[in-house]
Amino acid sequence: MKRRKMVVAAGFCLSFLMGTLMNLLFIPGFEHHGERVHRYHHEKQQPDADAPARLQVDDLTPVETAAVGRLPELQRQIRERIDEVLRYRQRRAHWVGTGPLERRRLMDLEQRGDWESYKGIEKNNNYDQSQPTPAVSIATKSHRELTRESVLGCSSIDNVTNVQYLGSGYTKAVYKANLNSSFSVALKSVDFGGHDMENCVKKYASSTDCYKLASFKIVKEMTLMERLQHPNVLKLYGYCYQDSNDIKDTVTAITELGSPLEMIQLLQTPWEERFRICLSLMRLLHYLAHSPLGSVTLLDFRPRQFVLVGGVLKVTDLDDASVEETPCSPSSPLDCLMEFPARNFTLPCHKGRCQGINEKRNLYNAYRFFFTYLLPHSAPSALRPLLDKIVNSTGELIWGTDETLVHLEKVLDIYRNGHYLKNNTERHKTEYKRVSDASIAAENYRCWPSYQHDGCLLSVFSVHEAVDVCESHAQCRAFVMTNQSTWTGHQLVLFKTGASSLTAAPGKLSYVRLGAAES
Repeated sequence: MKRRKMVVAAGFCLSFLMGTLMNLLFIPGFEHHGERVHRYHHEKQQPDADAPARLQVDDLTPVETAAVGRLPELQRQIRERIDEVLRYRQRRAHWVGTGPLERRRLMDLEQRGDWESYKGIEKNNNYDQSQPTPAVSIATKSHRELTRESVLGCSSIDNVTNVQYLGSGYTKAVYKANLNSSFSVALKSVDFGGHDMENCVKKYASSTDCYKLASFKIVKEMTLMERLQHPNVLKLYGYCYQDSNDIKDTVTAITELGSPLEMIQLLQTPWEERFRICLSLMRLLHYLAHSPLGSVTLLDFRPRQFVLVGGVLKVTDLDDASVEETPCSPSSPLDCLMEFPARNFTLPCHKGRCQGINEKRNLYNAYRFFFTYLLPHSAPSALRPLLDKIVNSTGELIWGTDETLVHLEKVLDIYRNGHYLKNNTERHKTEYKRVSDASIAAENYRCWPSYQHDGCLLSVFSVHEAVDVCESHAQCRAFVMTNQSTWTGHQLVLFKTGASSLTAAPGKLSYVRLGAAES
């Protein structure tokens, strides 16, 4: 009896030991964020030159089955994402050659770095061979040369410098990297410690297939960036597939670099810049409503999905975009109900689809996240009635993207040409002395909103408007017409409390109120 108990106890201990060993061997672990960044950018495994690892449609259909933790539900999700990407790629894009799509790697750009290999692909795909072979390395190329001559790949990011973590969402992590001294890019990759990966691995216990599921969000985003060519869509420079984090064929998107939107800071910027953001957004939404793919809606529409590039708004996150119009039945009005926190809308059902639902959803989100905060405040008084009409019409969904864009472009035309200024033929109450090639070094004061935090730097259409502004500020006694202008052509003007520090400054023009220098 004692021997029997010993055997049972020994068996229990052995099973516990084996179970612990299996957990250590097969449960995937995640590196800390800092280690992940270091490993990804400094310990990358290069693919075998003879058999490069490529994510092909043939490899994904049907989805291969692993031995541990694989469930049919995960296979179904992967299949659905593959099908979605394929639907978006039914038409040939500007850098993808002809040929059966089923036999082609998604985003089929060669990841080898040498130019001749890339030229060979171009030749096979009937590309224009007029471009010369680059004679300089990527380290010395300018931004324009890099983006004009070739698509960036793995060799382009082998020796990136100053890698900085910018942020992450549910699926992706984004890094800034310098390709050379004058050209920086954004690198997007699956965040192994992110919400999507962690939840998937907990549920299905397969890091490889969970990565594949998450990576197709990046592939979808790259596909849409490629297909939706517009100034307000972030540019896709290229991509790279390589082995990383014990998973083969990890994908990195190489995109244009932008600055994240900070709404609190935007509220403190001059109206002209806030208007530019709203106009950029409306041009984007008008394009999405009439895109080559159909009407595209941004399901995850928030300010964090956009960036600023040189003051222009661009959408950067497209993995939750959709071209599917909601199906409906005329006998079921709730099918076309759009619900928002403040109010709801019911759209008509037309030919089995909710009419204009993608366009209307985008437009109302633009109203509630952007227009209400950025458009009317501190705008020129003559423009406010038109701006209020735009805000109210989008808030009630009276207009579509066509009408809204027409009215915003009208505002731009009025503002750019100075038609918002009052036709005041009366002389100003105060005389100003004009001083050429001169500036005022000190004597600053603050105003809001200003292009300069420690001074009052505003944009004006003319000297006449600058005088109006100066006379409306109690502390203003002089102003300097700089030789700088804004995106609309308005001139930047520094307003001053006096002119005692008047100094020579070629190209600048100062106006001093008579008697200001003595006061």
